[in-house]
Amino acid sequence: MGTTTPPRTLAEALRARGDESLAALLRARPDLLNPVPNDITQLATRAGTRASVVRALEHLDRFALQTAEALAVAPDPAPYGILLSLLTGDGLDDGEQRDDVGAAVTAALPGALATLREQALVWGEDERLRLVRTARELLAPSPQHPSPTGLGPTVAEATAGMSPGRLQEILTTAGLHATHDPVSAVAALSALFTDRTQMAELLDTAPVEALSVLDRLVWGPPYGEVTPNPTPPVKWLRDRGLLLPVSTRTVVLPREAALHLRAGRAHRVPEPVPPVVVAAAERDPQAVDRAAAGQAFTALSTVEELLKLWNGGGPAILRAGGLSVRELKRTATALDVTEPIAAFWVELAYAAGLLATDGESDERYAPTPASDEWLDLSAQHRWTHLATAWLPATRVPGLVGGQDAKGRALSALGPELDRSAAPDVRRRVLALFAELPPGTAPDPETLLRRLRWERPLRGSSPSGEGTDLRSRLALWTLNEAELLGITGRGALASQSRALLDEGENAAAARLAPLLPEPLDHVLLQADLTAVAPGPLERPLAETLSVLADVESKGGATVYRFTPGSVRRALDAGQAAADLHAFLAAHSRTPVPQPLSYLIDDVARRHGHLRIGAASAYVRCDDEAVLNEILADRRSTGLRLRRLAPTVLASQADPGSLLEALREMGYAPAAESAEGDVLITRAGARRTPPRTPPTPVPEGPPVPDDTLLGAAVRAIRAGDTAATVIRKDPAEGGPSSTTSSGSLPRTTSAETLATVQAAAMTGTAVWIGYVNAEGAASQRVIAPVRVEGGFVTAYDHTADEVRTFALHRITGVAELAEDGKG
Repeated sequence: MGTTTPPRTLAEALRARGDESLAALLRARPDLLNPVPNDITQLATRAGTRASVVRALEHLDRFALQTAEALAVAPDPAPYGILLSLLTGDGLDDGEQRDDVGAAVTAALPGALATLREQALVWGEDERLRLVRTARELLAPSPQHPSPTGLGPTVAEATAGMSPGRLQEILTTAGLHATHDPVSAVAALSALFTDRTQMAELLDTAPVEALSVLDRLVWGPPYGEVTPNPTPPVKWLRDRGLLLPVSTRTVVLPREAALHLRAGRAHRVPEPVPPVVVAAAERDPQAVDRAAAGQAFTALSTVEELLKLWNGGGPAILRAGGLSVRELKRTATALDVTEPIAAFWVELAYAAGLLATDGESDERYAPTPASDEWLDLSAQHRWTHLATAWLPATRVPGLVGGQDAKGRALSALGPELDRSAAPDVRRRVLALFAELPPGTAPDPETLLRRLRWERPLRGSSPSGEGTDLRSRLALWTLNEAELLGITGRGALASQSRALLDEGENAAAARLAPLLPEPLDHVLLQADLTAVAPGPLERPLAETLSVLADVESKGGATVYRFTPGSVRRALDAGQAAADLHAFLAAHSRTPVPQPLSYLIDDVARRHGHLRIGAASAYVRCDDEAVLNEILADRRSTGLRLRRLAPTVLASQADPGSLLEALREMGYAPAAESAEGDVLITRAGARRTPPRTPPTPVPEGPPVPDDTLLGAAVRAIRAGDTAATVIRKDPAEGGPSSTTSSGSLPRTTSAETLATVQAAAMTGTAVWIGYVNAEGAASQRVIAPVRVEGGFVTAYDHTADEVRTFALHRITGVAELAEDGKG
């Protein structure tokens, strides 16, 4: 194709592109690569399919989409000047503000067109711009699918089924010369509506009420319902063709008339410039970093508490998957947060691979082995692990409590929470934060406006959640970023900027100095409490959490010692002497006497009773204690009976018997079949090794440069094989073929002779080949060696050296000399 010949089809336009331009198309529309097209023609066909065009339109920004919408209502093909006038207007209603908009549109239109051309939505030279047919069908107006521009059909489209007599009546009433030719009548009416002087004169004679009707229709929707006996204003408009019938009860304002009333504009407000994200507040960057670090530390504490809460086996899984409402409420109460926030922490721990299902018959959630590795990390690296799990996650905790398209409730950890748009929205929100100066908190409303401008068609959701899911995702992102410590006081923290730009290690280095150092001591008090004035080292915190109950949290954590908590430590294998030594070693104050007495008193009674399996039994060296138990009416349900002076048997299982006696005020200990005391360690339940949930991708992934280069080479080679000019062996002259053409056919002797000659001269030939699976293809090869029934050749289609079996070559043809390039 000559350089000055305009392309006649999208395939020709793509064929004229350079390799970098083709790679840019495939990068912007990766769905075109699955699988790699055989040639340019197949690429163009795939680029025009409805699903692919819809996906491409969804990725356009507001002005690029407005440009495509203007082309959809413009003549096909449309000169650049007409497109520009549809976006700026004809200038007859311009004021100073309109001049500013027109200048901005003029400056932005080349870039918008370049985007549409790059994505193969528009092709052709500036004087013959063509919107791909599928996009025109999607964006063009119809009664079933009104145009986004609010424009109706043209006069020619609206009058397609109208009788010639009715057309004559309209022309006569409008003051035009009647003609018996329907084509001329339509042209005359269209010319009237596009002539500003004549239209102004016609509208000057219109009743005020008729102008009010036009005002309601001019910016869309252009369709209106009429009664069999319309009102005088509607009848006036209908008689002059300003309202044309679509059906017996529906009329439409034709496109040409609407454009006159709009002063030539396709859109009420063109938006060539993205909205500016306005600062809501300017804060001290260091204060922002400290606030974010404090919230990051709270996030770590909350996730650790959640893991501890579910340490011995968490809540059961619903039959449909996920947590029940009651279990979520219970978790929220334990974490001292609201249910939506509890859902966020549960989902975050799940996304980070710290929680999973145990896979047992009575399936429950429990910490994973990876949670123990996470707990061993430093605080800053634990935070980066959570943050990097949150960024690409497609699960959306904000949906918990809502309903799906079928009216079913959405539960935390349920199967219906994935939204593939979530990572893109999350990263884009943080990118807009990062564009602001440090310490600047953006105004949420302006941020949402910017997101809507960047992806105006991406709001809807197939699950029926409304038309602005993207905005909801952005608002949830703002809240979750604050909870996680990505932002502080509404602004992006420096450690988060480092995480986005430099990676986890840089973010951890920035965060480390801002986190409090863990302490190795507590302050014991006479009221059986211990005060931790800051975060504790992990071994100290774990032991203290077994020995005492958390009473309150805040800047300092208050632990309370009770008989039950001390017994819990003794059940875990600690002796009274161990507990005394532990408290003395980690307290900055003397161990209070009441606490020492409490430990000794519980230890003295601990294990005095022994519980074993009978179903269960109780044994004790003190017969008086067993007599006391038998006499207690609360033991009736245990169905105890004496087997020996020091042994009681029960029909209850050992665990139930153990708990019942503890509730009665005793301190029994469980024992093994050999009579040894069983040590109960809290939180020993773990799931089998689990991987974090895989994010649900939003369409095919963006290919890397290596894959793009290989794909472009393959498409070029396949196009060469499909369109190359070859010599027809039967006639001796050149002929061309396409990808849909038949394979060449030659005899075995002719095939062997042709490829041998090509190997000797170093020329390329065109072959048909059927592989071992029976798939037929056309290839351009340069034979190098022919021996043993095989041809070794450079395959231009695959861009590599391959070996072909001679008996699988259906035929061969030499390339014409002007087709080698």
